[in-house]
Amino acid sequence: MEPAERRFQNKAVLVTGAGDGIGRATALAFAREGANVVLADISAPRGEAALAAIRETGVDARFVETDVSRPDQVVNLVEHTLGAFGRLDCAFNNAGISGERARTADRTLEEWDRVIAVNLTGTWLCMKHEIPIMLRQGGGAIVNTASVAGILGIRRFSAYSASKHAIVGLTKSAALEYGRFGLRINTVCPGLIDTDFIRQATARDKPGVWPTRSLIASARHRIAKKVLASKQPGKRMGLPGEVAAAVLWLCSDAASFVNGHALVVDGGFSVR
Repeated sequence: MEPAERRFQNKAVLVTGAGDGIGRATALAFAREGANVVLADISAPRGEAALAAIRETGVDARFVETDVSRPDQVVNLVEHTLGAFGRLDCAFNNAGISGERARTADRTLEEWDRVIAVNLTGTWLCMKHEIPIMLRQGGGAIVNTASVAGILGIRRFSAYSASKHAIVGLTKSAALEYGRFGLRINTVCPGLIDTDFIRQATARDKPGVWPTRSLIASARHRIAKKVLASKQPGKRMGLPGEVAAAVLWLCSDAASFVNGHALVVDGGFSVR
């Protein structure tokens, strides 16, 4: 079904972490409103599947396999976007990982570094190479993905929470620096959203080869989802499309006076 308006007709949009969940839903939402989209994801199969779905909307879309913690790959991604469309109007820096569940003192340095590298450094690297393009154009909109964990502490996810708090601070600093040049840089802070990310975050066991373990893990995930939903004011988890709607609004002209803001999309979970 065609949207009532195509706010992003012929705009060039970049979405990282676009292979599934919030990233895929947002890339698809941009495409449905007329944007040409470059998708980035560390998983080629997920990225190619998302690309096929987006091309069904009739827009021009590309996929670039990218690890956002790798500077060379981020440069390649942004150069590919510029080469394909000649400009970059909106960027949704969404790629991120939860990391292993562990208390702060039990976390390994290797695992800590990986979470910070992907979530925080990856977001900064994307901004580092997106911003100069938008400056040359005279404007643009960037939305970074933080989390409700960026405004609250989360047990057993100290690295994740630290990285998301830092993304909020990074976004605010950049908004102050570049607002006078026509750039708007905001953050979206999703709460508990029903994606595979939740499956990974609630998993207790590493993936195994035994079918019984898979069945137990699936049952545990279903129980975990019910428990998590019961703790929400609305007694349900959010949907990826609900976060996508917030991202598109932040990138649209309707949010023209919104800059440096951390928009919480959590169904009221953080209102305590």
